[in-house]
Amino acid sequence: MIIYVVKPGDTLYSISRRYNVPQDKIASDNQLANPDRLVVGQTIVILPDNISHTVTKGQSLYSIARNYGIPLEEIIRANPDIRSPYRLDPGMVITIPKADQKLGTIYVNGYTYPNINMDLLQSVLPYLTYLSIFSTQARPDGSLIPVNDAPVIAAARNAGVAPFMVVTNMVAGGGFNSDLGHILLTNRQVRDVYINNVIQMLRDRNYYGLNIDFEYIYPEDRESYNNFLSEIATRLHTLGYPVMTAVAPKNRENQTGLLYEAHDYPAHGRLMDHVILMTYEWGYTRGPAMAISPVNEVRRVLNYATSAIPAYKILMGMPNYAYDWTLPFVRGSSARQMPVPEAVELAANVGAHIKYNTTSQAPYFNYYDQAGRRHEVWFEDARSVEAKLRLVNQYGLGGVSYWTVNTPFPQNWLVLDSLYNIRKVL
Repeated sequence: MIIYVVKPGDTLYSISRRYNVPQDKIASDNQLANPDRLVVGQTIVILPDNISHTVTKGQSLYSIARNYGIPLEEIIRANPDIRSPYRLDPGMVITIPKADQKLGTIYVNGYTYPNINMDLLQSVLPYLTYLSIFSTQARPDGSLIPVNDAPVIAAARNAGVAPFMVVTNMVAGGGFNSDLGHILLTNRQVRDVYINNVIQMLRDRNYYGLNIDFEYIYPEDRESYNNFLSEIATRLHTLGYPVMTAVAPKNRENQTGLLYEAHDYPAHGRLMDHVILMTYEWGYTRGPAMAISPVNEVRRVLNYATSAIPAYKILMGMPNYAYDWTLPFVRGSSARQMPVPEAVELAANVGAHIKYNTTSQAPYFNYYDQAGRRHEVWFEDARSVEAKLRLVNQYGLGGVSYWTVNTPFPQNWLVLDSLYNIRKVL
């Protein structure tokens, strides 16, 4: 895999000539909406087979190896006829081997809403272990509000992907609700009804396991939440169902705030089969413009998380969306969310050059709208995806979890597939 960053004057034709890979293949692999209109700073993922490279004046094996991102030793081994690797003649043709050594095998969870485009879902399923269907909500009496999940469950199972039922403390037509969470966790009668209904739906809907995403739980309900997790995990494990939770991205045990305090990392790590770290939303809808999932902040979360949860149980959160903020940021205003490919298309439409922040390891750009207002857009690209995916290997994590797979992000799957094998449980 080669991640190429578009430079001024580049065309898809010139890039294809540079790497001796057909431009149609590059366009198809990256699903480029307009191959004739590239953006400076845009990433292109190139997946070559063995390449025949024609040496130009001034090139050395070292410079060629660096250009292709291939270790020098591998190029030397692939070209035993080269007598002196330090002297290359212009016009000489050398073989660039395909770099296909992967870092390991990981679990990959993808969240989806039931209304996902089925063609898009089919394209993503080969890269997933689990598909978590968001979400089954509860009423204050412990009864459940079902979703139209049958088509998605069937598609997942047909593709060998394990479907997970996602339960939340969200209210109908609204967001996460602390009061509903309090009732479900502390009212003994309601809790019994709720757990029994969850188990029945798991059976009736042919789910593989349960994903618990309770957020904004009152800090005083922390132990009640732990007791709930212990009870439901014990019952489901007895029945053969794996259980996972999603937790806020804490960088220390005593981190304050309604989002964090009730999420007891050691308890989740002890009770759950997987724990999803929601390592995104530093840049969020109603906050100031910044990277959505900055690697430096993700590392802080992982440093704490791996001290409290067995690393092999951790699935690191991966965002699949972009935000467009209007500047200057005004509290109470909202950023516009869009799919990642649309962010690149927007840069092309407004004539922006994409920049890359090396601290957060994330791309961004600025532009002015027709009203003269300045905007800032942060998103993900192949570079930022690779930077985060390499953390899985560095920290020995179990894998990753995507929020969400409902919008296309073809470069992500190219990078993921180049770095890891995907573990399957069906």
